Amino acid sequence: MTVSSPSSLSSFSSLTSVLSGVDAAARPERPSVTELRLSAFAGHRGAAFPLGPLTLLAGGSGSGKTTALRAYEALARLGGGAPLDEAFPDPESCVPERARPDAQRRRGFRIGCTADGPGGPVRLDVAVQTEPELRVVGERLTAGGLTLLQTALVDPSRPVVQAAWHTAGSSTVTRGPLPDDRLGTALLPLRVAGKTDGQRQVLAAAEQMVVALRSVYACDPRPRRMRAPVPRGSGRLLPGCDNLADVLWRTRTECGRRHALLVSAVRDGCAGPVLDLLAEPLRDGAVRAVLDRGDGVRTALGLLGDGELRYLALALVLFTGPGVLEVDPVVEVPAALQTLTVLADGFDRSLDPRQALELVRLAARMCERGHIRLVGAVSDASWAAGVAGVTVVDLSRERS
Repeated sequence: MTVSSPSSLSSFSSLTSVLSGVDAAARPERPSVTELRLSAFAGHRGAAFPLGPLTLLAGGSGSGKTTALRAYEALARLGGGAPLDEAFPDPESCVPERARPDAQRRRGFRIGCTADGPGGPVRLDVAVQTEPELRVVGERLTAGGLTLLQTALVDPSRPVVQAAWHTAGSSTVTRGPLPDDRLGTALLPLRVAGKTDGQRQVLAAAEQMVVALRSVYACDPRPRRMRAPVPRGSGRLLPGCDNLADVLWRTRTECGRRHALLVSAVRDGCAGPVLDLLAEPLRDGAVRAVLDRGDGVRTALGLLGDGELRYLALALVLFTGPGVLEVDPVVEVPAALQTLTVLADGFDRSLDPRQALELVRLAARMCERGHIRLVGAVSDASWAAGVAGVTVVDLSRERS
């Protein structure tokens, strides 16, 4: 579902004039999520995690790393217009363990985030009810201390929430119903006319939040599936990187410079000589990925270890973009104004310390350019100490 429109795009392009009074030169050019808040979500209570261009969520098993990434991905889906049951396929697992139902037998969870960008920080906070039925029961969008959108469940018998958004015209706010199974912020460009300064301010904030949340790519390479040949397809990399060979078949000839950089990175993370990385066709029409070792020797990726395969797949993700990865960017907004955010659960899984260090150095170089961000979950981030540009969030301290 596309949540932007030509009228809302014009509001996005004028963010610097309708949102906060921060000096435009000091604002980020591309909207991005800079804080994730888990007020009451699964094992997290009152948690707020700062997110830089490259963030490692560190902690042992049970510290909530995967849970945090799951919340981020769910917000991204909601920002793209997905319904609640798609964003939260297992909503009961999101409710805090010791949360007790109220007098109406209601339980739920609360999450939110901050998106910084041309208009300054914009906050989004969402309250979701899971019992007795899944629905949004409250949402708030704020910027510069001003509430731009607020929703509340008024009549439980109706599948809507009562919304009030900033107008600043003849009336202070405009009220109307919004569906209770979707994120109201993502629907605002379809509901707000943009005739007053207040309405344009609402549209600008909503656009900044939606652009920041969209173009998220959740990636967790599965070596077992990467080893087998795959049929030719769209050449768009799946989240599990199962079709890596098909993607290599496409990308190797699209950009020689980018492919050379990928080969150089693979050389740093794989054992033995690496002259090239390519996909070769098989008689049945499928393709398989191989390492060219030189002197006519080619090693099928099926023979590589799990660590080498995960390293290779994550390096490929960092060198490609939304046109190659299976993501859904905001088509009405120029690519130069969007940032791809990679969510990598188990970023260091199966990697030895050398591979993990090389991969995070590569990620730091790519994230420094500003068109890509990465949030990775690791068991221990001590090996990343000293790498410039890395933000480490220790979730073990949150639980202590």
